[in-house]
Amino acid sequence: MEKRHDTYGELTPEMFRVVGPRLAESDQMPKKTVSFWKEVWYRFRQNKLAVSGVFILAIIALLAIFVPEFSQYSYRDQLGVYNEAPSKEHWFGTDDLGRDVFVRVWYGARISLFIGITAAIIDLIIGVLWGSISGLFGGRVDDIMMRIVDILSAIPYLLVVIILLVVMEQGLLPMIIALSITGWVNMARIVRGEVLSIKNREFVLAARTLGASNWHLIVRHIIPNALGAILVTMTLTIPTAIFTEAFLSFLGLGVNQPIASWGTMASEGMGGLRVAPWRLFFPAFFISLTIFAFNAVGDGLRDALDPKLRK
Repeated sequence: MEKRHDTYGELTPEMFRVVGPRLAESDQMPKKTVSFWKEVWYRFRQNKLAVSGVFILAIIALLAIFVPEFSQYSYRDQLGVYNEAPSKEHWFGTDDLGRDVFVRVWYGARISLFIGITAAIIDLIIGVLWGSISGLFGGRVDDIMMRIVDILSAIPYLLVVIILLVVMEQGLLPMIIALSITGWVNMARIVRGEVLSIKNREFVLAARTLGASNWHLIVRHIIPNALGAILVTMTLTIPTAIFTEAFLSFLGLGVNQPIASWGTMASEGMGGLRVAPWRLFFPAFFISLTIFAFNAVGDGLRDALDPKLRK
């Protein structure tokens, strides 16, 4: 019998190659997966301007809470020292009635921040509900609800607020109501757009197939997945409300005296600009600083939540 010729000769380990994962690679521990919100927090921390905005807002909030409580002066005390320049006794000087401007600035921060944040929360609630219902139901309901939004958008925002404040008595509550009448329109548009992009996804269709109600879909699926856009919009709504309140108070449509807000202080300081410029400078400076900080935080959140920027 003829002997078979061995083409390959002697077999050696070098002639074989591993197919599939190597043992060393399979023994390696898989990398920990980072949740979406942890990645958002990491990206937000990398934005130095946004972190600075949070730091500024925290300081302003703390000073607004504690300075009026622990100061030896009250925001309404008339000390008998009129239009005194900033000094060791009165850090921001005094006004034409002898009141300490430093205490009034931080008491005014309470009022301005309260009005801005409360109006933004009301806009958030109305806008999220309106936009969610409009986008989820669609059809005739969506057409009617969005036409109402279009009509409100066509009316100048400041004109509506000024008319309402002229009709109603001045005060905190009328100011908040006036700012919230049409302030939710932008939130509703943004939420509706998010709902239209979310409601046809697989997890929403699966929940609907299993018998989930529309309210369940809104609360458990749609709003959590649109939370990024909602947070960014709300963060940018607060400085708009603060600026609008300051503008209206500057025109004399703000809170009643002797309650101080940054807008009313700026209006009072305008009359004594040549004699006591610090009365206008300090409230105007903190209005600008607060609006800048909120806008920096909003821009940082937008960049952190943008899926196109995620790695």
